[in-house]
Amino acid sequence: MTRRYLVTGGAGFIGSNFIRRVLEHEPDAEVTNLDLLTYAGVKATVDELDASNRHSFVLGDIRDTALIDSLMPGHDVVVNFAAESHVDRSIDGPSVFLETNVVGTGVLIDAARRHNISRFIQVSTDEVYGSIPEGYATEEDLLDPSSPYSASKAGSDLLVGSYAVTFDYPAIITRCTNNYGPYQFPEKVIPLFVTNLFEDRPVPLYGDGLNERDWLYVDDHCSALHLLVDAGTPGEVYNIGANAQVSNIELTQKILGLLGKDDSLIEPVTDRPGHDRRYAVDSSKIRALGWEPAHSLDDRLGDTIDWYRQRRDWWQPLKESR
Repeated sequence: MTRRYLVTGGAGFIGSNFIRRVLEHEPDAEVTNLDLLTYAGVKATVDELDASNRHSFVLGDIRDTALIDSLMPGHDVVVNFAAESHVDRSIDGPSVFLETNVVGTGVLIDAARRHNISRFIQVSTDEVYGSIPEGYATEEDLLDPSSPYSASKAGSDLLVGSYAVTFDYPAIITRCTNNYGPYQFPEKVIPLFVTNLFEDRPVPLYGDGLNERDWLYVDDHCSALHLLVDAGTPGEVYNIGANAQVSNIELTQKILGLLGKDDSLIEPVTDRPGHDRRYAVDSSKIRALGWEPAHSLDDRLGDTIDWYRQRRDWWQPLKESR
């Protein structure tokens, strides 16, 4: 039987990698890709996906109730990646984060419920737990977001969870750690640093550089999401992490070393307001389903750098348009 996916935000980093995985691993699957192509939605990425006749792109907004109602029938799975996602941008202008991440998610899940879509996956972030001084956040921990971005994602998580409880709707929420890999928008830290260093430009490092993040290769994240389409329990939350925290300064030095650069290119900048010190999640629930990361940061960071080296045609126009 052909399975039909509606993937929102599929022109972005993780969404486009998820679509590639579905098309590769499900030979009969068809994907409708809905994206508004705002700053992080890349038309060149859509053009590459269109190489498959099982991919159909729709330009549109998840807040558009009429559009969502028209698209929903005939799909089996909705995977919601659509979100405003950059913390700094949320500090500068929170309102669009509330509109897209909360209101848009509400439009989407309500339509999915009314049209009896059999699986809804809400892709969220570990940032909803706030800073974790020690140990690991579990799915049962209270949400304690620190930025307008993470607060908007926490709000959308709670909204999706309410549909699972009130309507017994088969929704699943996932909360993943930091991703890296191909097609990541070049304002994010790894592609920003890498592409700056290609041109011997400095890399801006917040504060003392000791903030810790858990870096997961994007295809490992997508494999977890793909597993949950069939193996996830409706109404549950699943943390997804590599359990491999590194400080920002350590990450920066890894990138410098792989590119043959030295610390003179590090430019300390004033720390971000409300900058969480450490993220860490307990992902034992999804690991119990048989998932585990196939790659480490040391395995894939060099490959990621090579991708950006070879795909200047993809990222350079994005940096030049900023």
